[in-house]
Amino acid sequence: MTKSFQWADYVRPHLRGLQGYVPGEQPQGGKFIKLNTNENPYAPSSLALAAIKESGERLRKYPDPTATAFRQVAGQVLGVSPDQIVCGNGSDEVLAMVVRLCLGPEDLAAWASPTYLLYETLIRLQGARWQTFRYRPDWSLPEELFRANAKLTLIANPNSPSGTCFDLPQLRRIIERIPGPVLIDEAYADFAGQSAASLVRDYPNLMVSRTLSKSYALAGLRFGYLVAQEELIRHLHNIRDSYNCDALSIAVATAAMSDQAWLRDNLRRVIEQRQVLERGLAELGFSVQPSQANFVWCRHPGGQAQSIYMALKSRQILVRYMNYGPDAEGLRITVGTPTQNQVLLEQLHQIVKSIP
Repeated sequence: MTKSFQWADYVRPHLRGLQGYVPGEQPQGGKFIKLNTNENPYAPSSLALAAIKESGERLRKYPDPTATAFRQVAGQVLGVSPDQIVCGNGSDEVLAMVVRLCLGPEDLAAWASPTYLLYETLIRLQGARWQTFRYRPDWSLPEELFRANAKLTLIANPNSPSGTCFDLPQLRRIIERIPGPVLIDEAYADFAGQSAASLVRDYPNLMVSRTLSKSYALAGLRFGYLVAQEELIRHLHNIRDSYNCDALSIAVATAAMSDQAWLRDNLRRVIEQRQVLERGLAELGFSVQPSQANFVWCRHPGGQAQSIYMALKSRQILVRYMNYGPDAEGLRITVGTPTQNQVLLEQLHQIVKSIP
């Protein structure tokens, strides 16, 4: 009898035990207040919505493979050359492109932990090695990171789940201490009011990834981009998929990036509600890490993060329970609308009263 076919015999050995990245829950029914995946609580720019309605003819043709229109607008906004930008299907694809370019089997990547969980998945896919070092209690970078001699160092700024952020002078000092490639992941940078994109001209080893998912309220669109010096951008163009961004996403992303007035107003509203959320959580006894993102990281002194998460879920409020090990278990709560935040805080008040 011939041996039966088993896919495990054909899957590359380093991928057989891989556990993929697990995103936050996406409820399929019910009326949830969804504060678990850092989505923007407000509708996108009217210019972005208009671009969707006008995209019928665009869908008949292949898209611009390099998203020229977007790169021109983004270059003006960030003060960089369009030739210093490459686009991707969300910043996750941009991160994957960088990992694919820089790392082979047994090459080392390094980052401080806790941070974005996808980094490890991307490194595993490449068959490379990784090393993580605990953030210090004040969320500064551990000294060991600078001695790792990694082929790729990743720094989320602002970081998730902490919401903490290094300012530009601090980033300069960090980059100057790392001889190899450094990727600054700026998924939440607009909420912090800064970008390291302006530093690219001074540091050939610097890459800055950004997304329209958070501050531009386009998480469902999937559009991200990376800023770096032209030499690296040319290499990334050579390895990306031929049409990695579709015509609709390019058109909507370009319109959204063009509407900086909408962005400023949206940031103002989110930041105001972030402050409301931080104050409300502190008044309920939570230890709250001051945030520069569109979410808040908090811990309850009773150490009941998981039970609080479950109690909120039973009330149809989703937040993100995260457990990174000893002294790093807590709740990451997305900033919602005033009504959503009020309901959340009211329900938390009822829940924490029952905690011993």
